[in-house]
Amino acid sequence: MYTSVDQQGRTPAEQADRTRWIQLIVGVICMVATANIQYAWTLFVPEIQATYGWTRASIQAAFTIFVVVQTWLTPIEGYFIDKYGPRVMVAIGGVLTGLAWVINSYATDLTGFYIGAAIGGMGVGCVYSTCINNALKWFPHRRGLAVGLTAGGYGAGSALTILPIAAVIASSGYQSAFFYFGAVQGIVIFAVAWFLRSPQKGEVNYSTKVAQSRRDYTLSEALRTPVFWTMLLMFTLTVTGGLMAVAQLGLIAHDLGVKEFPVNLYFFTMAALPFALMLDRVMNGLSRPLFGWISDHIGREKTMFIAFTMEGCGIVALGYFGHNPYAFLILSGVVFLAWGEVYSLFSATAGDAFGTKHVGKIYGVLYCAKGFAALLVPVGNLLMEATGTWSTVLYTVAAMDLISATCALVVLRPMLAKHHARNAEEMRIADLPQNQQVRPATT
Repeated sequence: MYTSVDQQGRTPAEQADRTRWIQLIVGVICMVATANIQYAWTLFVPEIQATYGWTRASIQAAFTIFVVVQTWLTPIEGYFIDKYGPRVMVAIGGVLTGLAWVINSYATDLTGFYIGAAIGGMGVGCVYSTCINNALKWFPHRRGLAVGLTAGGYGAGSALTILPIAAVIASSGYQSAFFYFGAVQGIVIFAVAWFLRSPQKGEVNYSTKVAQSRRDYTLSEALRTPVFWTMLLMFTLTVTGGLMAVAQLGLIAHDLGVKEFPVNLYFFTMAALPFALMLDRVMNGLSRPLFGWISDHIGREKTMFIAFTMEGCGIVALGYFGHNPYAFLILSGVVFLAWGEVYSLFSATAGDAFGTKHVGKIYGVLYCAKGFAALLVPVGNLLMEATGTWSTVLYTVAAMDLISATCALVVLRPMLAKHHARNAEEMRIADLPQNQQVRPATT
């Protein structure tokens, strides 16, 4: 049999493999360039407060606006991703992402920062959703790993620029840092966006290791399945618990008496809290490809059970042993490692269950769970004020994680098995001649 080759002697399969890795690298670059919007914001808050004297809560409202806009507009962005493709959406996202920080550089009142946050949320939403969507489509055989690497770029991307941003803030002021880094990240995203494309028909094949739907569900069809609502519940529980723990980590460390404890790393000394937050960046970025890769080999539901159980047990242990600064560091690292993977596991599972043609819209609705979670984070403070201890908060968070872990094996796994079996039967019937098609009786 004759196999066509390109000018470099590559077969179509080799060409497709090269293309998919190029697409993945470009997606990771885009995610790294957007990460500062979320993860570097904390560097600017004290500077803005010192300049204008506003309350920290009023300034942090901008961050809440950013998260809500980023997540709740994702279904709309998913519609445009499916319609116009990745290039246009990421290019628009790059412009909006850069514009957000430029606006912040000129803002002299809270309204200006709120507008910048809303525009940044739209920009990051466009980039994040599109790059995740593209990874799902290009890597059916390694969907967990590909999505994990892409999401990991967002989780760990700010590690490359945290120190330069802090240096510019210290030397030239926060306005200059907003302007220059905003312009650079916007230009980088816009430039590389034009290398993105969706796979053509027949360019990728379904996985033989992980059960995947041969049928492309529309959003309305996905919303009518119990699989979707089970995933949404699990996603909400896990993300809410994780954000409650992460968002309150500074207060928890203070109340446990370990916030300022000096940790000797031999070559330098760092306070326990900043060290724990540094671990967050590293573990958050590592967990997404790690657990994504594991899920490609043992299945998404088993991996969810392992990760969510690890997080729940780590949080319980943090409540018991967190007064010891070294235990606090180790256990917070465990929690961070087990939390970041939700964004790779649920997106990969959505692609497996509902196909990739409309996955932008479908995962967009699932991703709204992060917006709900952001609004529920203050509940942690209310629980602490009502009980006088962070243990109540930690145990509540752990319960959310362990409920989600149990659901992964006991509810989601058998539900997905029935879902895929029904899809396979429908595809078998569809392939039969018209006169032989007999629909199975519904139960």
